[in-house]
Amino acid sequence: MYRNLAECVKDLENNGHLARITEEVDPYLEMAAIHLNVHEAGGPALLFENVKGSDYPALSNLFGTVERSRFIFRRTWGKVQNVVSLRNDPMKALKHPFQNMSSGVAAANALPAKKKKAPGFQEIQLSSLPFIQHWPEDGGSFITLPQVYTEDPEKPGIMNSNLGMYRIQLDGNEYRVNEEAGLHYQIHRGIGIHQEKATKRGEPLKVSIFIGGPPAHTLAAVMPLPEGLSEMTFAGLLAGRRFRYSYIDGFCISHDADFVITGEVYPGETKPEGPFGDHLGYYSLTHEFPVLHIHKVWAKQDGILPFTVVGRPPQEDTSFGSIIHEMTGDAVKQEIPGVKEVHAVDAAGVHPLLFAIGSERYIPFQEVQKPTELLTIANRILGTGQLSLAKYLFITAEQERELDTHQEVDFLTYILERIDLHRDLHFQTKTTIDTLDYSGEALNRGSKVIIAAYGDKIRELCSETPSVLDQAEGFTRPALMMPGAAVVEGPAFTDEKTAGQECQTLADTIQADGGLSSCPMIIVCDDRDFFTASLRNFLWAVFTRSNPSHDIHGVNSFYDNKHWGCDNMIIDARIKPHHAPPLVSDPEVEKNIQRLFEKGGSLSGIKGIQ
Repeated sequence: MYRNLAECVKDLENNGHLARITEEVDPYLEMAAIHLNVHEAGGPALLFENVKGSDYPALSNLFGTVERSRFIFRRTWGKVQNVVSLRNDPMKALKHPFQNMSSGVAAANALPAKKKKAPGFQEIQLSSLPFIQHWPEDGGSFITLPQVYTEDPEKPGIMNSNLGMYRIQLDGNEYRVNEEAGLHYQIHRGIGIHQEKATKRGEPLKVSIFIGGPPAHTLAAVMPLPEGLSEMTFAGLLAGRRFRYSYIDGFCISHDADFVITGEVYPGETKPEGPFGDHLGYYSLTHEFPVLHIHKVWAKQDGILPFTVVGRPPQEDTSFGSIIHEMTGDAVKQEIPGVKEVHAVDAAGVHPLLFAIGSERYIPFQEVQKPTELLTIANRILGTGQLSLAKYLFITAEQERELDTHQEVDFLTYILERIDLHRDLHFQTKTTIDTLDYSGEALNRGSKVIIAAYGDKIRELCSETPSVLDQAEGFTRPALMMPGAAVVEGPAFTDEKTAGQECQTLADTIQADGGLSSCPMIIVCDDRDFFTASLRNFLWAVFTRSNPSHDIHGVNSFYDNKHWGCDNMIIDARIKPHHAPPLVSDPEVEKNIQRLFEKGGSLSGIKGIQ
């Protein structure tokens, strides 16, 4: 059980999970590039001891593998799972009181502990921290693993607080260094609710940003917790040690954090924040977000600044998701009756694409088998927490055999064999999507589609590339990506009207040729070689570059009382002018960091580095 981040670093190093980088490294792009290379190779946590322009070291890739995370939390993992399970099923404690007694004790011992004085801090300037810029077009430097703490203005106190992870922009744009910082969060988050209450009261919202401390505190900031279990209690539970805090000038101070930034957010005040290389693999663009007026910055003498690098999956936040899934176990089953499994597909950027397995009990056996209960479940899924950000939901129920949503090709094949495209496409238009997804009509505005399939197999899927796909004018180089799903290159995207006409030309060509029932899903792309190079490329490009209501076209499409159907689904996954640019590393920086991986460099022994 770690009292601070330094103890965790020592433990990781003693057990072969950490590498020290002694060379001076530039926080402008170099540190992020090193992290990305090491993470991709499945390498260790990295301690940057010599950060150019800062007296403080920095730590990255702490949660880079699930195995390392299990090691970090090895002493408390089981107790945490038990407590989360009890929150999901309170009756379990009554049925097995002696079995669950230790979990109750663990939760009680995790309650936050208020102290009179915060020990070991010194006041510093914000600019003393490592100012890390991750991608070339980022708007400035960012803190990427903050624990942002606020309290309910109407019910102050730590048990009515919110701890979240929202990126912090330190410089660039219009921010006055050492005086202001950008806070990227949406109004529906816990901090946004607190800000709304403060605004109605006509007062600024007090914000404390904790950086570092025991790794459990960082994980608590991103954990979707059961109702009634606060982040601060969970932080103590996972750390095996109560969260210790006090107040300075009315701001909450975490005693175990390496750094604490305090400040206020004033009603209605915003400034441009971003761009920022984000988890969909593109930049999130510049938008107005709240400004933090910095009050004070506190640091431990031996403080270590943890950071992560966000980019096209898989990245370190992929491991975060896996850790959360393991700890919460069957929470989604408890919350949504009838659900067996929901998989947010990491390769597609997590939020755009969901695969789900539900139950189908509404139709008696002798009637036509079709999705019914599955549609009810699908709507529940799209109304639940982070799952509500999805654009595409493929859902089915098991019949002859067990399914695994993590076997993407097998799962999609099962659905494509059964889908009735006249019946099984269900759109939600002009709705909300992920703030970071620029495939829609505007910020936070887009559409969703439920693709529900159930029943007996109704078609044999094609196992060869359909030759008709390159017979349409402007379309070339078709290829089969998987059974029943093909890609074809189209002309460069110009505008929505022209794109619709082009996809209609493709649809008419297929229909004139007699149809193509064996290939229910056709993808229009602008780079066949990229799309077909790997399943990862295919899933990422198709589902991050399309907005269902605008980019799904069809062969022999029709409307029946406002329901849209077709014979073949054509998804236009070409890059559009309104899309955000993809993340591309700086080749000169990639060249410069090779010094660390060459013989004699701090990272020369890491396997898998090109």
